[in-house]
Amino acid sequence: MIFSMALSFTKMHGLGNDFAVVDGVTQEVSLSTGQIRAWADRHLGIGYDQLLLVEPPSQPDVDFNYRIFNVDGSEVEHCGNGARCFALFIREKGLSQKNPLTVKTANRILTLSFESSGDISVDMEKPILEPYRLPFHAARRMVKYQRTLKIDGENRKVEFGAVSMGNPHAVIIVEDLGNTAVKKIGQELQGHSDFPDSVNVGFMQVLGRDHIKLRVFERGTGETLACGTGACAATVVGCLNGLLDETVQVDLEGGSLKIQWRFSVSHESSVIMTGPACIIYDGIIEES
Repeated sequence: MIFSMALSFTKMHGLGNDFAVVDGVTQEVSLSTGQIRAWADRHLGIGYDQLLLVEPPSQPDVDFNYRIFNVDGSEVEHCGNGARCFALFIREKGLSQKNPLTVKTANRILTLSFESSGDISVDMEKPILEPYRLPFHAARRMVKYQRTLKIDGENRKVEFGAVSMGNPHAVIIVEDLGNTAVKKIGQELQGHSDFPDSVNVGFMQVLGRDHIKLRVFERGTGETLACGTGACAATVVGCLNGLLDETVQVDLEGGSLKIQWRFSVSHESSVIMTGPACIIYDGIIEES
């Protein structure tokens, strides 16, 4: 429940991936699953892909805690587009003018930097490739995995790369995004027993060594206009398959991101994501 009768929020988006951002530093906030679900409704609530909560730091070496909730009320580990909005919110609301900012998610420490261009770069830390850490049930680490899914009543073998950017991703390389059954394949792979915590499913079309198109079917949300961690995961999978160079333009339905991964130096290198963030409006929602 919310302790106050009304809660201030800010509606934001990163390439059309939209968020309600709530200040838990100057407001006393306690969100229920039911409220998050109700507010996510695009007709009866605020409408968003995810709700982001800014909290005071839980440890001395970070500036803020960064929490992310899906439209079904579940809390998730990471959101790249949200991280850029999170940084802009902190600056525009006067919570901090530091550059860079250091924020803590459920399982990572992120560095958020404001660029002179107006874009925001996020050090997403290194990709996780060991299956058990995603988690994903596989006998050993591989560049490509294969599972059989039932699509339209027929068994179909699907090949994908698996990587975590703080949240789990399966990335499928396709020839034509426009003729790909994103929702059907995404739902089936998300529900596969080898992904015990479900998985975000990306569909990548390679346009060149420095350019890809991507659609992502996200856990607890469905397909969104953009997914920052998905863009990072797709770039990593493309690099591991020998298809991409170290700097890649990722075109999503909502716009483009620049992803950099210095894999030639080490697969332990951080992935850097750069792109825009935008405030749409400020609002107040009453307790229901």
